[in-house]
Amino acid sequence: MPDADYARTMARYTAWQNENVIIAADGLDDEARQADRGAFFGSIAGTLNHLLWGDRIWMSRFAGTDAPETATIPDSVRETASWQGYALERRRMDRTILDWTAGLDEGWFAGDLTWWSGAVGREVTRPKSLLLIHFFNHGTHHRGQVHAMLTAAGADPGDTDMPFMP
Repeated sequence: MPDADYARTMARYTAWQNENVIIAADGLDDEARQADRGAFFGSIAGTLNHLLWGDRIWMSRFAGTDAPETATIPDSVRETASWQGYALERRRMDRTILDWTAGLDEGWFAGDLTWWSGAVGREVTRPKSLLLIHFFNHGTHHRGQVHAMLTAAGADPGDTDMPFMP
């Protein structure tokens, strides 16, 4: 099961990969970032906004940070209004995650978390350790989709292999 070292490593990986994606997507124009590429959340921008939204909602549950700007999963594609706004907010969220994991102790992993899930329309309770794995896995999943979309658009999002993380 995950521990504080796992959380810190995954937070570093997340920040590194998000920065690589921002740099790659900076080389595209807004039309290319907004183009529907057949992904679940449509575009590069839509998928990245959904991922930021997901990180915001989980961090609000884990650490009491601010909830997302938008209320629902379908609205999550509009979490930020512009590419520049997205890049700024993504970097802020990554710093929040890094700071939170830096202060985690092993006691945090004990027990369950209960929250109201809009996705299933009811209260849910699950082990915190499982939810932390989901939190990072969700980001890896959607960044993988974005990586494929960026590559198809001619951008190079860089290496994703954890052993080569700076």
